[in-house]
Amino acid sequence: MTYIWGLYRLMKYDKLLWMLGLLSPLLLAQQRELKPIAIELDYFYGSILEHNSDIAHLITGHPTGFNLVYNRKTYGYNEWESRYNYPDWGFTFNYQDMGNPYLGKNYGLYGHFNWYFWKRRLRLGIGQGIAMAGNPYDAEQNYQNTAYGSRFMSTTFLKFNLIEENLFRGIGLRLGTGIIHYSNANFKAPNNSTNTLYFSAGVSYQSQEGVILTRHNHGDWPSEYYSEPITVNAVFRTGLNEADVIGLGQHPFYVFSFYADKRVNYKSTVQLGVDFFFSDFLIYLIRYRESAFPGDGIEPGLDYRRIGLFLGHEFRFRKTAFVAQLGRYMYWPYEFENRIYNRLGLKRYFGKEHFFAAITLKAHWAKAEAVEFGIGYRL
Repeated sequence: MTYIWGLYRLMKYDKLLWMLGLLSPLLLAQQRELKPIAIELDYFYGSILEHNSDIAHLITGHPTGFNLVYNRKTYGYNEWESRYNYPDWGFTFNYQDMGNPYLGKNYGLYGHFNWYFWKRRLRLGIGQGIAMAGNPYDAEQNYQNTAYGSRFMSTTFLKFNLIEENLFRGIGLRLGTGIIHYSNANFKAPNNSTNTLYFSAGVSYQSQEGVILTRHNHGDWPSEYYSEPITVNAVFRTGLNEADVIGLGQHPFYVFSFYADKRVNYKSTVQLGVDFFFSDFLIYLIRYRESAFPGDGIEPGLDYRRIGLFLGHEFRFRKTAFVAQLGRYMYWPYEFENRIYNRLGLKRYFGKEHFFAAITLKAHWAKAEAVEFGIGYRL
């Protein structure tokens, strides 16, 4: 009888363990739903850098403004979070008085990532977004503003902060420096752009659940386990842009790219490929220069098409990647800018990571040519 009673108790114990086993994913899921946030407010004061003599007349004062930041904290519930030392991601609203009546005031909205170093006291932040120029170029009313040719522009920031979080009940302080770039990427002329170098100070508030949570490690498996064989990709990119000559108009462009890539580990994928460029704005620029500057010796009917070879790298965050490519034109009949071009942007994979979309900025070093909207397929 004692034996039977013991067996019954053991069966009840095993049943309890079985029920807990079923419930544990639900309990973990509830834990993963905790998504602490932090709110930051920074005031900044800076100077416009004279990267181009064409904007010298626009540098008359010191820009001032503020950044209102929403941060989503990470604690290692997803593998990428711990592999990148628990970065933040979120959104930034920026207001900047450019310190010049012709430039006016700019308003920007960004998506951003923050990476931490030095025991989480040093932070690197990168943001990309859209800005609205309060006083863009107008041929009659504001011809002096040769920096912003359109009301809406692309904008990027890079900043470093020394931070001290949770000094008192979630409240923290920060000091920093950074640079804010405004440009419409030759979507419409003129586009001399601006770069503001600034220094900032601010406060932050972190929700209490974020203060008490413990960060989790991804595990002990090597990053190299994510290595993949060489794969072929095809991408189509398009958009609108305009030559630097005011009045030539906006025209579409088309880029066909084919490349092989190799995923090396969890974070990195390397690329080698070829670009075929069909940029209609060059047709009109070549015609303009033929008639306006006959002494330049431009041949009538010069081919506007270009072909380039490039090397690239993807910095992976799960299904999102930062893309960087450096290329050289192998076919370059019309010598626009220079032979070297570069491409930076964001890429997002879908489903089983065969299809992807990308937004990239194509430039010749610091001189932007176009914002490209692309779709692609990875075999």
